[in-house]
Amino acid sequence: MLWSLRRTLGSRKSVSLMAFWLTVAAGASSVSAAIPANPEERQAAVAKHLEFGEFGRALKLAKLAANPAEKSTLLAMVADAQVRAGDANSASGSIRQMTDETQQQQARRNVTGQRALAGGAQADFGPLMQLIQEETSGGWESTGEGNGTISSFDQGVRVDPTGVMLKVSKEEQTGRLKDLGAKARAAVLNEELAQATDMRVISLKRLERAVAARLSEGKPIPESMQLMGGLTQVTHMFLYPQDGDIVLAGKAEAWKYNDAGVPVGTETGKPVARLDDFVDVLRAFSTNEQRHFSCSINPRQEGLKKLKDFVERSSKSPLAAGSGVRNFATQAQQQLGRQDIVYSGINPESRVARVIIEADYRMKLVGIGRYPEAKIPSVFDLFTAEEQKSGKLDALRWWLTMKYDSVLHSKDGNGFEFVGSSVLCQSENQLLNDLGQQVQTGQSEGANRLFAEKFTEKYDELAKYDLVFADLKNVFDLSLVASLMHNQGAARKVGFNYGVFAADGAYQTAKFEVPREVESVVNHRVYRGRDVVVQVAGGVRADLGAVINDQTVFKNAAKVETTADQVHAKSELPARRWWWDAK
Repeated sequence: MLWSLRRTLGSRKSVSLMAFWLTVAAGASSVSAAIPANPEERQAAVAKHLEFGEFGRALKLAKLAANPAEKSTLLAMVADAQVRAGDANSASGSIRQMTDETQQQQARRNVTGQRALAGGAQADFGPLMQLIQEETSGGWESTGEGNGTISSFDQGVRVDPTGVMLKVSKEEQTGRLKDLGAKARAAVLNEELAQATDMRVISLKRLERAVAARLSEGKPIPESMQLMGGLTQVTHMFLYPQDGDIVLAGKAEAWKYNDAGVPVGTETGKPVARLDDFVDVLRAFSTNEQRHFSCSINPRQEGLKKLKDFVERSSKSPLAAGSGVRNFATQAQQQLGRQDIVYSGINPESRVARVIIEADYRMKLVGIGRYPEAKIPSVFDLFTAEEQKSGKLDALRWWLTMKYDSVLHSKDGNGFEFVGSSVLCQSENQLLNDLGQQVQTGQSEGANRLFAEKFTEKYDELAKYDLVFADLKNVFDLSLVASLMHNQGAARKVGFNYGVFAADGAYQTAKFEVPREVESVVNHRVYRGRDVVVQVAGGVRADLGAVINDQTVFKNAAKVETTADQVHAKSELPARRWWWDAK
């Protein structure tokens, strides 16, 4: 979270809580499961799926039960496992599909008890969300009665591409992608990766085999493979079931290493995509059927209590201008102390984990005016005169989501084009109740809304200046690819089993020291010699969840099929050749 403490020099004081969040999302699974012959076998099969974390398979099997009582029993098992895994929203969805009212009520009590035992400092909005859905008529997507959604929000960076694809997917109608696919089948077999191109093609099947061969021979993985042929942006993905292959295509160029040791394009300066990042996100989505990964920066309970007590004590005497204000800010930071970094669903030793937590932290610095080089106005700069002196108890929330103009797909689902990839900053004004819990309003106002707009507007410029934000875009795009492969079933469709890239595969990604805690960051501003705002930075959330769900963005594109034919090269490639440029 990001706490904001407001004081007026003299007497008036108020406390405000700001939450910064960030998400990335994956696609829906199309797993089919054989139906066991009798209830005992079905229950055992569901239990086995749950034991291995295969919630999607377990849920699908449970819903196939014809007997209402048996169906409710199996769904209760799924809901119990989901809540124990920390996914209370999915558990509530499973419970709502139960047809036996008595079992449904008992399942709700069990879920509530499990969540209470889990503890934690965050507000639990589950019962409130459930009450809203039960007491309002129709329109909820989770009940199958409409498109409305309601959700709580995690702290930190959450990568969850499922909903994203559903929102921005579009079917392409002009045939351009089919034409491009045909073009890319004819390879330009130049031997120089240094040549810049708008359509470098990477065969994942051939790349995996080439890496596997190097590993079996005891040879190191070449830099060209580690940097995915110099790709600086993935723009297309194509499936070739007849060849059992999936290919990625996009812009590429020669690379060099900057002063920080980051491989960047020699022409554009953009960071180059990493094979390690792709393998780590692919493993994240293919392990236990999960659909997201995340990180967060969490204030410690004792630190929050110390901060609250300090604010109450300090309100008894006026602040002195100058040194008094600076001392107040310094002590607020000291009272809150260090915050814990928590990872979920991603290998914390991976470079992906390092990128998302750094982007999280730096986004906070921008928001509180501690990163002036970003040339993005902070909330301090955007506060109106009324907001500067407001004494209300408020909660402002910012989070980042993936922004695509569209994700075009061919009618047969074998080709995809990612159009207008960027990052969208969103915001919400929340209420803070007497217990310190955040209550969603669905509204964004004032400086809160303006900061989100400015951050979105300037993001691409910021990514040029600070490569962490450009790296974040690459991670998001690779996560979208991994989601399409696993959660949307692309890999199963072509029979690609990941080989050495699988979760238990022989390819080892680089390991990094895991940051576990970070100092709270404070900044303050004095307005007109009187009003003081002190902000203590917290988390970010990045969300791809809207893409797949938006049919105005994720749509059929006949041109994707043409592109697929152009991208894929066949017999003319040497046996170990894994990349080429489209003609």
